[in-house]
Amino acid sequence: MKKLKIVGIVLILFILYVIIGMLVPFVHMKSVSQTNKSKIHTESFYSRADKNGSDRAKIVSDNQEALDLRLDMIRKAKKEIILSTFDIREGNSSDDIFSELLKASRRGVKVKILVDGLYGTIHMSGKDIFAAVGSEPNVEIRFYNTPNLLKPWTINGCLHDKYIVADHKYLLMGGRNMFDYFLGTYKGKSKGVDREILIVNQGSKDQGAVGQIRRYFQKVWSLEVCKTKFNTCSKNKKEKAVKRLLSHAEKVKIPEYDYQKITVPTKKTTLVTNPTTIYGKEPVVFETLKQLMLQAKNQVIIHTPYAVFSKEMYEGITQVKQQVPDTTMILNSIASGDNICASADYRKNRSKILDTGISLYEYMGKHSTHGKSLVIDDIAVVGSYNFDCRSTYVDTETMLVVQGKEITKQLEEDFDGLKNESLKVNKDGSYQSGKNVTESTMDGKKQCMI
Repeated sequence: MKKLKIVGIVLILFILYVIIGMLVPFVHMKSVSQTNKSKIHTESFYSRADKNGSDRAKIVSDNQEALDLRLDMIRKAKKEIILSTFDIREGNSSDDIFSELLKASRRGVKVKILVDGLYGTIHMSGKDIFAAVGSEPNVEIRFYNTPNLLKPWTINGCLHDKYIVADHKYLLMGGRNMFDYFLGTYKGKSKGVDREILIVNQGSKDQGAVGQIRRYFQKVWSLEVCKTKFNTCSKNKKEKAVKRLLSHAEKVKIPEYDYQKITVPTKKTTLVTNPTTIYGKEPVVFETLKQLMLQAKNQVIIHTPYAVFSKEMYEGITQVKQQVPDTTMILNSIASGDNICASADYRKNRSKILDTGISLYEYMGKHSTHGKSLVIDDIAVVGSYNFDCRSTYVDTETMLVVQGKEITKQLEEDFDGLKNESLKVNKDGSYQSGKNVTESTMDGKKQCMI
């Protein structure tokens, strides 16, 4: 009994050690230093030239199109594919993508895949498909910050960037993770409503958004916390997995896109990122977006899955509303959201968000919305950043700021579609009645969890 008691005490102390170690580096929420604030020049996001820039763009909201574009980009690649994502899981879409990545690598294309270490460990470890492709000579898979329970301060910092680049030509980036919930339209699968932006570079290889994201990728890829995984695979497992993938590739039908035809011109594209350390971060993305919003003359529209604000974020959004009266936010209702913690926080602090004065719309659609985007006058912003404390102070994030009336119109039309499935929230928390829109309800299990 005495030994059991000692074991119990040691276990409790270890659990406390892990919890405290996880939280301590993030307890203090940093503000952006004056040095970094001085680097934010809102005028630099605008081109004053009459001619268009080197990038063409398209808003991608359909899950099947998002998968098809990835497959077409991979098939078109001649030299290099870089892919960064928060979460990859086995499934139909992963079979589609990894079969094409395997084929690309065998025709001489260099493939680099960067995945968050926590979610990579949970969802990719021990899976033959990833080991088989990762052990190919032209493929390397790295994890960003694989957590160590003995060093719990390493657990929380995640890679939340989501993009794919083919050669120096094509970029697709936004909020989608890489599995069936976000990609494709497979029978019997639930889906998330998400959004990305497709960029086609028509200039030199170092120009525009593609050059910016490639330089950022290399910076993160080279960090000491990024370690190579799946560089070996047993002969038997590899042969079976490769045979299955190559057989699967023959069945995949990939539309061939005319990228000139489906995209519109832009004036300027600018990448905004958070610091890349695994510890608490200065909120560079939030501060940059706030400064851009404060410069708006006509309107600001924010689409975010969740709104989990710090004191600084409440103050920032209040400033934006005071400066730009036509400021709107669209987010999931508590019932529609698929993030239990964020929904619980929103239920508790919904009135505080309403107190900022913004016009608030709650999405009541059948599926949860996961897009992260803004319209700021004639600027469209699309990427991985949620308006919550994780994205603001903890995770790496990427947002692409695109100046251009045509691409901004596309994004506005997407927002209109969301608003048509949303209810506007009154100042007292009640809903304005909406044509053909009814309030979403929760089942007992979700209600209990929240």
